[in-house]
Amino acid sequence: MAACNVLVTPLLYVNKQSALFYHKACNIHRQCVTKKISTSVSRCTSQAHLQKKSRPHELVGVVGLEIHAQIQSNTKLFSASKVGFSAPPNSLVSFFDASLPGTLPVLNRRCVEAAVMTALALNCTINNTSFFDRKHYFYADLPAGYQITQQRRAVAVDGQLAYSLLGGRKRNQIQSKTVRIKQIQLEQDSGKSLHDDQRSQTLIDLNRAGVGLMELVMEPDMSCGEEAAAAVRELQLVLQALGTCQGNMSEGQLRVDANVSVHRPGEALGIRTEVKNINSARFLSRAIDYEIQRQIESLERGEAVLNETRTYDSKSGHTIPMRDKEGLQDYRFMPEPNLPPLVVYEDHGSVPAGLLEGTGQGVVVLEGLKEGLPELPSVKRGRLVCSYGLLPEHSFTLVNEDGLMEYFEAVVKETRKEPRKLIGWVTNELLGHLKHHNLSVSECPVSPSAMAELLELQEAGHISSSVAKQVLQEMWRDPGKSAPEIVREQDLGLVCNSSDLQSVCQRVLDSNPDQVRALQEGNKKVLNRLMGLVQKETKGRADPVLVRSILEDKTS
Repeated sequence: MAACNVLVTPLLYVNKQSALFYHKACNIHRQCVTKKISTSVSRCTSQAHLQKKSRPHELVGVVGLEIHAQIQSNTKLFSASKVGFSAPPNSLVSFFDASLPGTLPVLNRRCVEAAVMTALALNCTINNTSFFDRKHYFYADLPAGYQITQQRRAVAVDGQLAYSLLGGRKRNQIQSKTVRIKQIQLEQDSGKSLHDDQRSQTLIDLNRAGVGLMELVMEPDMSCGEEAAAAVRELQLVLQALGTCQGNMSEGQLRVDANVSVHRPGEALGIRTEVKNINSARFLSRAIDYEIQRQIESLERGEAVLNETRTYDSKSGHTIPMRDKEGLQDYRFMPEPNLPPLVVYEDHGSVPAGLLEGTGQGVVVLEGLKEGLPELPSVKRGRLVCSYGLLPEHSFTLVNEDGLMEYFEAVVKETRKEPRKLIGWVTNELLGHLKHHNLSVSECPVSPSAMAELLELQEAGHISSSVAKQVLQEMWRDPGKSAPEIVREQDLGLVCNSSDLQSVCQRVLDSNPDQVRALQEGNKKVLNRLMGLVQKETKGRADPVLVRSILEDKTS
């Protein structure tokens, strides 16, 4: 069914009293607990940190995640409606999305392939046959009164995600961890409700209704917020590398629910709470750490932890009750009658002959998807370390910043400078400028070729390191000028004339007799200070090798 430009009015209005009656009748919103938590939270930064603080048999956190990733696709999961984040309200809605009678779902092959590619990257087992089901619940932004999902058998199960985080005493050691993926299932998103309290109205936007989602369920293998945040960041990189999800949490393309409980190691898991719809990795870490500490303090006071759904208030740093989960919600799951089983074939030889006739648009084959998998983040890091001799932490910086690794490798190809010497220019100088100006790597005014040309001047001994940083700032302000032009116009070339440097060094020595005496008495660190003073006199243009030699001769 083709999408219509404006199926309904730009915003659907629901009377507030009717909406309240509707929610009460469907038993969706229960009375929220308003008790505020005022205890301070000592934030957990790693499992090692927790264990360091802990006493024998102390309570520790257990964290599992449910992640909804919006599939990067031009159209929705079961309709031809376009997908767009900032489109006018209700402008991307088909008859099926609005649940008009007589409309039927048509499965989007791209969404299936995206889910299968993600499952392959996470080492999941692909179910050759999976099923769609109806999950019934009632919200104003769910027109059909049910969501099409996968409850009986998901498209993929039993995977794992390897991730790493900085830890250790000095917080600079890479710690590798793994979280199990229980399953990946396909389902459709709901619309969006906007509550206008001033006008006593609820506004309904169905643009998002029917957008394809991958729900990734992670087992409770994490112990604190930092681990959960690191796992989510790694998943973002995997999804972006695959092109299956853009992973922008601020636009709702990746939404995280955290299941949090505490227990004593060796004992059964405690009662869990669910913290819903966290929209950034930083907030996820804070919300989980707060919730772990809140549960521990509740149990230590002799209080019970309630099985409830909570939300995170980023302003207060607290999790707040939304509704309890004591009564099991009856979703009345049933097989989706309008969709056949979803079949994924191993190779083209296993596809029935009748399905290969014509375009074969409805056929999903594992063999081709496996061959098309790109280089994943973990593989990129390993290649950077092996190929260029970089430290692991440097490889994380290059891979985690979108486009930075490609920039680095482009500069490496155009300069003779060793990669291990080049890395600081990219991860410190260049990335520092980008962060300061709030720019992405793709928006960088200094191209890889221009950066390589600058570093070649330094490598050839025409300018000093301090001058190179000065030239980089000039190139940032005026991208039209090359490094050689700036050096020539501002006379920043390296001073290598021995007689000129002799006189500068002598003036510095005459002005600092105490430091000269300390150097002659064996304090070698003073030599670096004197070299710094010479560089200050020459505005960073003096040849450091020649300056060191002159100072050593004059003070010996």
